[in-house]
Amino acid sequence: MTGGRLSHLAPDAVLTAARRVMARCDELARVTADEGAITRVYLSPEHARVNRLAAEWMREVGLTTRQDAAGNQLGLLPAADRDAPVLMLGSHLDTVIDAGRFDGIVGVLMAIEVVRLLRVADGDGWRSPFPFGIEVAAFSDEEGTRFGKALLGSSAVAGDWDDAWWELEDSDGTSLREAYREFGLDPGRIGEAARRPDQLVGYLEAHIEQGPELDRRGESLAVVSSIASARRFQLVVEGEARHAGGTPYDMRRDALLGASEAALAVERICSGEHHIIGTVGQLEAFPGAVNVVPGEARFSLDLRGEFDGERDRVWNAISRELDAIMGRRHLRWRAREVHSAAAVFCAPLLQDVVRAGIRATVAGAEPATLFSPAGHDGMSIGALTDVGMLFLRNPDGISHHPAESVAGGDVALGIRALAEAVAHRGAERG
Repeated sequence: MTGGRLSHLAPDAVLTAARRVMARCDELARVTADEGAITRVYLSPEHARVNRLAAEWMREVGLTTRQDAAGNQLGLLPAADRDAPVLMLGSHLDTVIDAGRFDGIVGVLMAIEVVRLLRVADGDGWRSPFPFGIEVAAFSDEEGTRFGKALLGSSAVAGDWDDAWWELEDSDGTSLREAYREFGLDPGRIGEAARRPDQLVGYLEAHIEQGPELDRRGESLAVVSSIASARRFQLVVEGEARHAGGTPYDMRRDALLGASEAALAVERICSGEHHIIGTVGQLEAFPGAVNVVPGEARFSLDLRGEFDGERDRVWNAISRELDAIMGRRHLRWRAREVHSAAAVFCAPLLQDVVRAGIRATVAGAEPATLFSPAGHDGMSIGALTDVGMLFLRNPDGISHHPAESVAGGDVALGIRALAEAVAHRGAERG
């Protein structure tokens, strides 16, 4: 290694590592609760199965493994000084319903391969060649699919657990507390998952870009500058349910039409803003009969922005527009906020090492720097230590969908760039 650059990495070894990552993404895709689709949620039998597979692959490269008190799967490659802090690499293994096979998963598997490339022999085992250890984290609940609260696994690691979450329930009425016990975890020991800031020197995550910017640029890799701030709401519109045939239009208080107009207002307001994204992903009408004017409608709003203040300003604009819409239609509306996360800015040092890793891997133009409108575990870990991210090109930008994709060649470049980034971090002082 010279000045942080890994001159010894054989191209064949990196290509082999990429092929292994792609094959293991396929293998994990077969661990699913839904036949013909990929669905893998927190504290499920599928969660346990992928943790066992990840642990097996971690041990294969010399990591000492453990499952923590929140169900995260961790693997440690210590430094020569066993008490030295660690650089954490990782992502998540859970999915949305009917997911793709790369979101989160590719970052965990790439981290394992980076350890394989960087480790050095230490007697009968392996150690980190740097003044810090390397820890691979396979987080357990980034998506929040089962209980509606994202980032549970990484929040526990960050020491940011809220005891109110124990009362969250899934669609079957199982509480988070009950699910912990059924999984074999002890809710009373959740604090043991928390780490101290002095135990880490940073967190690096490789992830597919969940958008089309790199594909449009014709580039493979990018540095991430920040992760979006987010707010999520459940909204209810109240009108009056009446007979569909007997109620003239001037007497209708149609909650579904009010909610539909609200959804169009979200699109109109957000599409005129820079780096503000609003999405209505759920919409239900009640009582839901074909011959009844809907008396109530419920819908979700996912609002994201590069900066917290801009996000909040747009929410205020949406609220004013909903007041106007419902006033015209003689309806009432209310909102309940179910999630709020501040924007997380990647640390300048870790942006620099990721940029250096890309430069050492891909010759040519300066690496792109992109804002991430999607959320990641780094949003939680950023409260504990510095965070950096590497994006991989996602053809057509589609994600949270079976058509989600990444090219094996880009994975090879990403593995090399992530290994180079770790080496550059090792060459830095402090």
